[in-house]
Amino acid sequence: MPVAQFQNIENIRLPAKPLHLAIGMFDGIHLGHRAVIDMAIQSARRSGGLAGVLTFAPHPTVLLRPDNPTRLICNPGTKARLLAETGVDFVATQQFTPGFAQVEAEDFIPLLLRHLPRLNTIYVGENWRFGRARRGDMTMLVAATKPRGLTVMSVSRVNENGEPISSTRIRACLEDGEIEAANIMLGYSYFAEGVVMPGKALGRDLGYPTLNIPWEPGLRPRLGVYAVEVSGEKAPGKYRAVANYGLRPTVENSTQPRVEAHLLGPCPFTGGDQVRIDWLRFIRPEMKFANVNELTAQIAKDRAEAEAFFDLA
Repeated sequence: MPVAQFQNIENIRLPAKPLHLAIGMFDGIHLGHRAVIDMAIQSARRSGGLAGVLTFAPHPTVLLRPDNPTRLICNPGTKARLLAETGVDFVATQQFTPGFAQVEAEDFIPLLLRHLPRLNTIYVGENWRFGRARRGDMTMLVAATKPRGLTVMSVSRVNENGEPISSTRIRACLEDGEIEAANIMLGYSYFAEGVVMPGKALGRDLGYPTLNIPWEPGLRPRLGVYAVEVSGEKAPGKYRAVANYGLRPTVENSTQPRVEAHLLGPCPFTGGDQVRIDWLRFIRPEMKFANVNELTAQIAKDRAEAEAFFDLA
């Protein structure tokens, strides 16, 4: 059954059941976020209520710090889909407008209750802040909810390698090419999605045909070569590959990076196919070579390293 999606809290329409609501930005929907959301789901299932997520778009820094906004791991569409896949009954995306940014912390709970009268419990991360200028903290949230008969559940941060998992930490890993560390904290493989576009067939001419996927995420991971898996609706399963995400400096002066994936076996995908690319290991940074022969020799080494990673060599 499709998960209900709502834009803005005033548009939420739900059955008359107790509501367990997880609230947060949830960029990346990492393991720490899932701990918050899972608690809401478990409580709702035990009580016969509904579990939902309230998140926000765009990121508040787009409005509050337009010259240097936070670059996001997930675009809004991907985030909404990943949130729906957690098992909640609905996802509400509140637009972070200038008007919403002016809502005082003291007015936030009354605003929620006006549109969600059956709200029962709120689930947030322990460091969550709310209201204008982020004045609201856990102490204020509990003080605002208790007289109204609501419960607040503050979920402790999840640690990985002795440090709390956070979207900020994952972003740093992606920018540094530490894809395996990022994947551990995400709880799934970081991925790119897009439509295969016709290329210049240079890879095919060099003996390494590629799928060319234009892709421009909010946060660019490190440019370079990766061991990846390619999948799509056209063919079942995942296909092992080596991919370059970059500007292709040896063969053109591009300013827009794209993904070029060379499958290690037969390729069922062609132009126009929608594909997903799961990033598994960083092999090397993108480099400019003196000539095409040097590039071809390096591609052979990259393929061999990807095969070794997949234990296919």
